[in-house]
Amino acid sequence: MHLAIPSPDLAWSGLDLGPLTLHTYALCLLAGMAAAVWLTSRRLTARGGPPGVVLDIAIWAVPCGIVGARIYHVLTHWGDYVGPGKNLLEVLYVWEGGIAILGSLIGGAVGAAIGCRRAGVRLWSFADALAPAMLLAQAIGRLGNWFNHELFGSPTTLPWGLEIPASNGAFPPGLPADTLFHPLFLYEMLWNLLGIAVILLLERRVALRWGTAFGVYLIWYGTARVWLELLRIDPSSVTPLGLPANVWGALVAVLTGLTIIVVQRRRHPEPETSVMRDGSTAPVDEPVEDRA
Repeated sequence: MHLAIPSPDLAWSGLDLGPLTLHTYALCLLAGMAAAVWLTSRRLTARGGPPGVVLDIAIWAVPCGIVGARIYHVLTHWGDYVGPGKNLLEVLYVWEGGIAILGSLIGGAVGAAIGCRRAGVRLWSFADALAPAMLLAQAIGRLGNWFNHELFGSPTTLPWGLEIPASNGAFPPGLPADTLFHPLFLYEMLWNLLGIAVILLLERRVALRWGTAFGVYLIWYGTARVWLELLRIDPSSVTPLGLPANVWGALVAVLTGLTIIVVQRRRHPEPETSVMRDGSTAPVDEPVEDRA
């Protein structure tokens, strides 16, 4: 019996609406963003945040995240845009694909800082409320990679190997047309969903506040990206030591998460806590709103 994960027909990758094309990948990203806003809003409001403030922050964080994601992708795939026969204006052609989640974290953090400042909400409180929501958004967004026949790894004989049409431009030359590949999009989806459970469980055991929940998110997500990037057959540009640029970016995310946890734990020792209705604990001395 031949077992494999089939790739959807490319007709599902987009819907033509006259002069416009509605891309399934974009719909997955939008669905992920909506889910993240919903979950973050619930978590922040439960911690004393003003109702609806997450939307005010998202107005800044989402556009900045998209810009950051595009800039990071271009910088790590410089050869695709600069050189003989290349059109530098394609840097602006976001609709043709090419965004990086690691870049969106940087741009989104800048936007969130601006949004939190304008809304009067502490950035660390917002970041902690956002932590599991980020993993939820990324898990939903990875479905778009499946519809686009992308984000697959090296060949595999495992029963959950992913079928990729030999006509795909990223299909490695010289391999049989029935070669199966590691479904990296699925690996990341499952890892992200597990990460949500890990963060929620940790919040029931210890007080993840002052940015430490977001630190756990960075460690969890960065760790996955290290080994996923090493499995990719279309890696980002190679840097010194022979590692793809995205591996270094993921390692920086892990190091940043560890630094946040260590520094914030020292600055804010374990506080007195109260038990919430959902069973989680909440420090009584961390105000969500910034009155400074």
